[in-house]
Amino acid sequence: MLLIRRRWLLPTFCAACLIVIWYQLEAETLNATRRHHDIAKTLPIHWKKQREHYPVTSFISLPTGVPIVIPKIQRQTFDSESPEEKSTRESRLQAVVSSFQHSWAGYKEHAWLQDELAPVSGTSHTSFGGWGATLFDTLDTLWILGMRNEFEDAVRAVGQIDFTILQMTTLNLFETTIRYLGGLLGAYDVSEGKYDLLLKKAVELGEILYAAFDTPNRMPVTRWDWTELADLMIYLTGKPQVAHETTLVAEIGSLSLEFTRLSQLTNDPKYFDAIQRITDAFDEGQNKTLVPGMWPIVIDAAVLSFTKAGTFTLGGMADSLYEYLPKQHLMLGGLTPQYRNMYRKSLDVIKRYLLFRPLTKEKKDILFSGDFWRNALNHPVLEPKGQHLTCFTGGMVGIGARIFETPEDLVIARKLVDGCIWAYESQVTGLMPEVFYLTACRDPDHCEWEEVQWHKGIFDKQKKEGETSLLSSAEEVQQHIQRERLEPGFTKVADSRYILRPEAIESIFVLYRITGDETLRDAAWRMFQAIEAQTHTDFANAAISDVTRQQSQKFDSMESFWLAETLKYFYLIFSDPNVVSLDEYVLFVLLQPRNCYLMLTGPFTGIQKHIHLRGGHKTVSSWSSESYDPLNQVRRKLVGKDEAISI
Repeated sequence: MLLIRRRWLLPTFCAACLIVIWYQLEAETLNATRRHHDIAKTLPIHWKKQREHYPVTSFISLPTGVPIVIPKIQRQTFDSESPEEKSTRESRLQAVVSSFQHSWAGYKEHAWLQDELAPVSGTSHTSFGGWGATLFDTLDTLWILGMRNEFEDAVRAVGQIDFTILQMTTLNLFETTIRYLGGLLGAYDVSEGKYDLLLKKAVELGEILYAAFDTPNRMPVTRWDWTELADLMIYLTGKPQVAHETTLVAEIGSLSLEFTRLSQLTNDPKYFDAIQRITDAFDEGQNKTLVPGMWPIVIDAAVLSFTKAGTFTLGGMADSLYEYLPKQHLMLGGLTPQYRNMYRKSLDVIKRYLLFRPLTKEKKDILFSGDFWRNALNHPVLEPKGQHLTCFTGGMVGIGARIFETPEDLVIARKLVDGCIWAYESQVTGLMPEVFYLTACRDPDHCEWEEVQWHKGIFDKQKKEGETSLLSSAEEVQQHIQRERLEPGFTKVADSRYILRPEAIESIFVLYRITGDETLRDAAWRMFQAIEAQTHTDFANAAISDVTRQQSQKFDSMESFWLAETLKYFYLIFSDPNVVSLDEYVLFVLLQPRNCYLMLTGPFTGIQKHIHLRGGHKTVSSWSSESYDPLNQVRRKLVGKDEAISI
């Protein structure tokens, strides 16, 4: 027995030690979790770069070769102006400038270095990290409007921002990329690379955002809890990141342009590698969804499953995923057919299932993009829904029609733009609601106005939402129309707000530059006047709560896109068409030159620049180092040479 006791003495002792260690680890983990919650309650949060758990061993490089000839987007010639027409246009342009100056002055005086101005109270909001979202997002607009002193003040302020300090516990990767990183890169490019600080800050932020991709499959954490990356939690738990099981496709699929541009400017392949892995995953999954060719609103990014949800839309939570496809094709000089192919596949499905002609009293031949899903019997179901966000579609389809040489799509683009114009002008305020429902025409080619069909659409919408008891007679339908302030054709206004969005004016601007149709400028002016009349405050411009009421309550909100995008497009549509030509810049929240493509023939030894001539692009073999090319300027800093490159 003594021998047996001795035999079990060591294992028993080891087991006891393991139990003690386990309890200690459990206690430490519990304490760490408590400290984690304490961190979440204590702002600001300080970020520090951590050791990568899943480092990339081989980077995907930017595509190489000679960029293909991409057809020009803009109309070759525009009609000449009479003195009266020029005077009218310039007076409208000045009205836009004055509106911008008013809102910018309000931000600068009452919310400087804050994310957003509160335009009713004259205070500020922290909504996107607390680094000054409006400041960064508006940089390129300041330059385009010729406000050089204001631009330089803003650049100096950018230098004061410390991206390692966060005023919120969660960082939205997508919003931070488009508003901050995009703002920096757009300003750097449009100012011809004269402000090195902008690129320096872009690299600082890019390094931080890149850490969100440190997951097993390199899919990023899109809603990024910084407290999970704090030194304390990493070292005590050793817990690596995993992409979310519920990820919005717009947030994970709309990082490509900014990350690609950062790689182009710095010659660091990791940023392009990061987004190209996402693109490859979406490419592979495009035909595996419930509606092959499109992607659902939500995917499981942890295991790259594209069948998690069955709703397909060009509206909120999906929009920019599709918008970026033709623009990324431009950014890469068409050197890979991947983005073109993905766009064409998706557009074929969009045209088949999502686009619809609504029933209108004026018998307008217009289009909207609705929501689509398959029911339990796998039958297709179209929800004739309109969203302000989907108004980007007209511009996207217009650009695609030009660069992919599908002129029939330009007709569709114009009908989509006209649909958004109609939605604005249908309301008493002249403003489009955020979300609304219409009645789809039974026959898109022959769609006569029928009051009975409209009323049936209202009844069906109410029935779907379980409210049919209110509409048991034609009289009750009329009372419902009056009570809900429904304009002819509308079956429901689900979200009556107007929040200063840019999508409609962006597409109107793009279609004007493509067609030269002056009626689009006139529509833009009516839209601008309505916005000013309804949203102007003592400090700036404010979102409003209800576009169906002539006197609507104003929200104390002015998102950064009002200055960064909406007023930019109003300015550009009334400017000379050569100002920010669509044949020289890719427009997406910010401005990026589309004439700079990296040609890697060694360690940063080959770059091509393009000039745009009638019929397409012509490659030039060399150019003066005095002319601006941001890649050439970065190359000079990296390799210390100032001579032009010969291809």
